[in-house]
Amino acid sequence: MSKPRICCDILGGVMTLPPIDHATTVDLLEPPDGACSVIIDTDTWNEVDDQFAIIHALMSPQLNIETIQAAGFHAAVRNTNSFEHGMELSYEEIERVLELSPISYEGPVLHGSRQTIAASGGEPVPSEAADNIISRAMQERDGTLYVLALGALTNVASAILMEPRIRERVCVVALGGWPYHAADFRDFNFIQDMAAAQAVFDSGVALVQVTGFGVSELLSTTRWEMVEQVKGRGKIGDYLFQLYEDFVKEYPGRGKPIWDIAPVAWLLNSDWFRTHVEAAPILNDDLRYIRQATRHPMRIVDWLDRSAIFSDFFEKLHRNT
Repeated sequence: MSKPRICCDILGGVMTLPPIDHATTVDLLEPPDGACSVIIDTDTWNEVDDQFAIIHALMSPQLNIETIQAAGFHAAVRNTNSFEHGMELSYEEIERVLELSPISYEGPVLHGSRQTIAASGGEPVPSEAADNIISRAMQERDGTLYVLALGALTNVASAILMEPRIRERVCVVALGGWPYHAADFRDFNFIQDMAAAQAVFDSGVALVQVTGFGVSELLSTTRWEMVEQVKGRGKIGDYLFQLYEDFVKEYPGRGKPIWDIAPVAWLLNSDWFRTHVEAAPILNDDLRYIRQATRHPMRIVDWLDRSAIFSDFFEKLHRNT
């Protein structure tokens, strides 16, 4: 594993990186037109939705999944004792999901950061995952490399801080934050490593933000739908159903968002989404979005077509099991 290469200046506690031409960023923010290359960065053990996202991606031939890598997290509800422990549990869960998958995956599964950027004093955290993002981003390729960030942004931010040139070669599709009219970004993924989220938003990298509440929460499903569409659909269907049933207390009207299939779905068909491009906000220490018109552009997802996305997932699951 390489040592971190700090290629940025710290002025008054604020990270500054060499600027990127806004036209380059806007081009990178475009959704793929056909096949594309993908890295999945996932805190798979945190909930039950990352497992659905991995399977959805594997069942979609237009996605060339180059790597699946574990992101850290720490949550009492999942009985973790540290950020590193969450990463290790996520790594093990990725392996379980791949073993049950109806579609084989030949690429590597990698360990992510063992601590947060916040815990490292703002320094990037070296890991297999961060090194992998850098090495693959710097390879010669015809199209954009998409990094699906389904958990804390530690691995992604570390890669950017270690090698800022990747900002001109990747698009990060990140799940996290609240919608902008809520004024703050109080969300599990972002506040797991605030320094990492702030670094990514400040970096100028092409960033597509899929907020949790208000957008990906539209991807709610019920136990009834899981019984009808997922249970009994091979080993993976039974596993996904059991995960859902174990995680969701059943009572009339209860639904559960499968948040993390949203970033996968945006790569599959951007027509299922409504988005806009605007200047990236500053994420301040009070968990507030601070708007600043002169900042670099990013894409924000405003709405998604829940029915189209689940129809695609269910049809592929039925066809492959």
